[in-house]
Amino acid sequence: MSRINVSGKTALVTGASSGLGAEFARELAGRGADLVLVARRAEALERVADEIKSQHGVEVSTVAMDLGTADAPQALHDRVVADGHNVAVLINNAGFGVFGDALDIPWERENAMLQLDIVNLVHLSKLFARTMKARGDGAILQIASSGAYQPSPGYASYAAAKAFVLSYGYALDYELKGTGVSCTVLSPGVTATEFLQVSGQDKTWYHKLTMMQAPQVARIGINALLARRGSVVAGWMNKLAAHSARLNPSSVQTAVAHRVMKN
Repeated sequence: MSRINVSGKTALVTGASSGLGAEFARELAGRGADLVLVARRAEALERVADEIKSQHGVEVSTVAMDLGTADAPQALHDRVVADGHNVAVLINNAGFGVFGDALDIPWERENAMLQLDIVNLVHLSKLFARTMKARGDGAILQIASSGAYQPSPGYASYAAAKAFVLSYGYALDYELKGTGVSCTVLSPGVTATEFLQVSGQDKTWYHKLTMMQAPQVARIGINALLARRGSVVAGWMNKLAAHSARLNPSSVQTAVAHRVMKN
């Protein structure tokens, strides 16, 4: 398939009120895409929307919605369709991590993470990809993590969730071959966002050494999406770590992940 041109098309970005979500929105707007931005925090979302509209002159709509509930994907899809938006690009960015020993993390918090990071990601993908396939044009960006490449004590369920996203993205992209629709998986490493604050982890030496800036990571992801690449790991150190993980036994991968993430 040819490289994607998003100018004049509509992109939907979840988790768009800050961090990577806001940067994905800015990157797409800079390439001429109209936007539908979705997040829980209405005021922050409107600030991002106003900034993008003033800087890029594209159409920007906002939907203040908690995507963590079981019925949120269908509600969002129905709202977007009712508003007349023809979504050509889906950026499945909404998600969060929880740090701590697996047995100590409150189940309610962990369950909410898994609902958003796995179940609702799949549901949103199915809803919007069906329309894209029927139209014969579209692209999806799934956000995994460098943690998807090995078991990660301290982030046991989060890393496993992102491994699911990576595997699912690969499989979905393969199933969509020949339809005009593609699925790309971006695996960022440590990025300067609110992730650590939300997950409850203090910054470690590894975070300080490898941290990338959100605009750089977003640009890498959007470039891969537009080129219809199956996956991309952001940053050469993260690429090296992901490659090394594939070459080492799981026991070694797990021990290394524990050491670099331990506060």
